[in-house]
Amino acid sequence: MASSQLTLHTLFFIGAVVLLNAIGAGLIIPVTPELVATLAHSNISDAAAWGGYIAAIYAVMQFLFGPAMGALSDRWGRRPILLISLAILALDYLVMTFAQSLWVLFTGRLLAGIASATYATAYASISDISQNGQRATRFGMVGALIGLGFVIGPAIGGLLATFGLRVPFYIAAVLLSLTLTYGLFYLPETLAKENRRPIEWKRANPIGAAAQVLKTPVLHWFFGALILFHFANFVYPAVWPYFTIEALNWTTTQVGLSLAIVGIGFSGVKGGLIRWAVPRHGEAKTALFGFAFGIVAMIGFAFASTTLSVVVLLPLSALGALIPPSITALMCNLVPDDRQGELQGALTSVMGLTLVLSTLMMTQLFTFYTNGATTVYFPGAPFLLAAVLMVSALLPFVIGLKKAKRKAAALAIANA
Repeated sequence: MASSQLTLHTLFFIGAVVLLNAIGAGLIIPVTPELVATLAHSNISDAAAWGGYIAAIYAVMQFLFGPAMGALSDRWGRRPILLISLAILALDYLVMTFAQSLWVLFTGRLLAGIASATYATAYASISDISQNGQRATRFGMVGALIGLGFVIGPAIGGLLATFGLRVPFYIAAVLLSLTLTYGLFYLPETLAKENRRPIEWKRANPIGAAAQVLKTPVLHWFFGALILFHFANFVYPAVWPYFTIEALNWTTTQVGLSLAIVGIGFSGVKGGLIRWAVPRHGEAKTALFGFAFGIVAMIGFAFASTTLSVVVLLPLSALGALIPPSITALMCNLVPDDRQGELQGALTSVMGLTLVLSTLMMTQLFTFYTNGATTVYFPGAPFLLAAVLMVSALLPFVIGLKKAKRKAAALAIANA
């Protein structure tokens, strides 16, 4: 099979995997509260606590197993890890379709979190088939599909729920099974045999993977910048519905519409605008543009008091989506081919951990400044904190850029 065909099949399959994975996760969002309440024999208020635990276990499993998935793919190749994970996800959703108790639902999300850690493998596969100048745009494409999936998923899930609370789980299982079937026949292996390496279990865990990244010259600065960025950016899924209802008196319909707009905006930036920005300005400047717009948007949201002001700020917040693929591409350019899976595993692990910690931090801060516990009423407090974190991320990012330039200049002199 020609190289161009291999690339096309790989891009199509990876795109389908991340899109359907995100759709599958989004499908169950509208039905989870009622399903949990039914299984727990409780009201929606009490079910929210269980729902939080179920969401947390998914993110925790991504944190714990991201590096292991990356290490396994560096050893055995991307194809078997992706296909096995797809099979586990499809089976998981099928099991949850017939769940009759909370522990089965809980176990299902646990398994889904482990298998979904293969986002690391998906990104590593894209890195395998991409040159340095292509990585940012292709990572952006993958990020756009994930965002699109989280727009499509809840909308379809809400519609399917009219036929039964468990129907979305069944449809998710069917979609992933179809993708698995395609992959069995057409997905090529992207990791060359000469680039495979033995598994080092001391590094195939969150602490070991992070420690290895921190040992790599320059890389740890970008790693730190990305951690701070994710801490800040997870303010949106953490408090956006609560903030808009509390501060702007929005209805649930308005909240849902705004989330769809945000999702479409983020997907458009990652899948479209970044394909124009990176070739013209490079990954570094593109990321800096994203930081500038993201910081302005978060400060604006913190003090927004009208629906019009929020609507005006939404496009600026979407431009913050330029940051992750640009920084990730810069990091990939510093890592050899046989370490791409390990790097992506570490990044996936960090995302899982920051999702849990940021969600807890932002929601607690929102509660503190809105429930009368303090004389200051400030529902926008989480966004102001997010803006501070985003500004803080600029420091390690700029230091990393300077050190990367010095390293490149030294190599050029040595090779002259």
